[in-house]
Amino acid sequence: MTFSKNSTSRRGFMMAGAATLAAPAILRSTRAYGATPTIKIGLVGPRTGPLASFTEADDYVLDAITKSFAGGIENNGKTWNIEIISKDSQSNPNRAAEVAADLILSDEVDIILAASTPDTVNPVADQAEINEIPCITTDCPWQPYFFGRNGVPGQGFQSTYHFFWGLEDVIGAFLDMWSNTGVAKNVGGLFPNDADGNAWGDAENGLPKPFAAAGYGLTDPGRYQPLSDDFSNQIAAFKAAGCEIVTGNMIPPDFATFWAQCAQQGFSPKIVTIGKALLFPSVIESLGARGDGLSSEVWWSPHHPFASSLTGASAHDLAMGYTAATGRPWTQPIGFKHALFEVVADVIKRSEDLEDASSITKAIASTKLDTIVGAIDWSNGPINNVTKTPLVAGQWQREGDAFDLKIVANAAAPNIPKTGEMKLL
Repeated sequence: MTFSKNSTSRRGFMMAGAATLAAPAILRSTRAYGATPTIKIGLVGPRTGPLASFTEADDYVLDAITKSFAGGIENNGKTWNIEIISKDSQSNPNRAAEVAADLILSDEVDIILAASTPDTVNPVADQAEINEIPCITTDCPWQPYFFGRNGVPGQGFQSTYHFFWGLEDVIGAFLDMWSNTGVAKNVGGLFPNDADGNAWGDAENGLPKPFAAAGYGLTDPGRYQPLSDDFSNQIAAFKAAGCEIVTGNMIPPDFATFWAQCAQQGFSPKIVTIGKALLFPSVIESLGARGDGLSSEVWWSPHHPFASSLTGASAHDLAMGYTAATGRPWTQPIGFKHALFEVVADVIKRSEDLEDASSITKAIASTKLDTIVGAIDWSNGPINNVTKTPLVAGQWQREGDAFDLKIVANAAAPNIPKTGEMKLL
């Protein structure tokens, strides 16, 4: 579909859930041609708020991508300039929808990207879908992305595509990590009342059924509100059930509160494996000695055997480059944020008509690209509009004054080497 200019028809808004969604984009402005036309890329992420750890390395990644795109990208014999516009979701789904609408309606981006949990990914993807704007997202398990947006298997979405792992992968990685520890199979579950927590704790599609099938008993005290200041009920329930393992999905401030109260109330599990909160070295460092031995999923690391299709840099090169430039430890989102732009560059090169949003979407759907996070191929996924990347599990282990995230379980992706052995707390 080719669009012509009529911005008034794009200013309406309608409500969808908690987020405000822009009205469908019936008409778009025709691109003004200069010597070199421009493709606009919008990026939404939580630069501030409780999810800000996910974007800690964004400036580093964007600086490198901007340099890589400085000479433009060629499509059908013509060079196109690339303009990237980054906006902050403030870790708030409503704000994510607002800035996505602004990118679509005011900045008139040609492709929109989003990352970092369903709180950002879902409202941005919803905005893109209703406005028929090509959209690529990551850093969110596919179930809360797909089912959290009321996706229908076999039907899917028109304009929005996602790459990441799924709950089946994180469950497999956690069980692999725990399997040879000899710890009692009594697990306490911590699930917030948000898109991630509701997906992880879902009785049908979340952790309970696979855990039961593997012989693990799951104690789930119910959903808690994010940014809670009291986990006494959860701790009491875990104590009563004899839980030696604690798992779930939490934002960093909530885990810090829970873990401090565990110490105060004399609860000492032997394994603590938490998604989201324990991904980041900054969070582990803030916990001091009590960060040693905590564990989580590992989406990406310097040890992943992949390289960038855009720059040729290996995962190790990209991670160590960040540390050299900033003096800070690498973080897992670096690889996936870089991979978003690998896919964008590939899509721009292959699109039949960059003036036509549907042509760009078609190029996204036909992507077959080896990236720094693994293969991206939407013809090979668990459900419509989704393709998966590999997942392993790791444990933070203290070495001198620093923590290192050791890969301790890799059964589902043996090409990603183990770098340590699991230890009990």
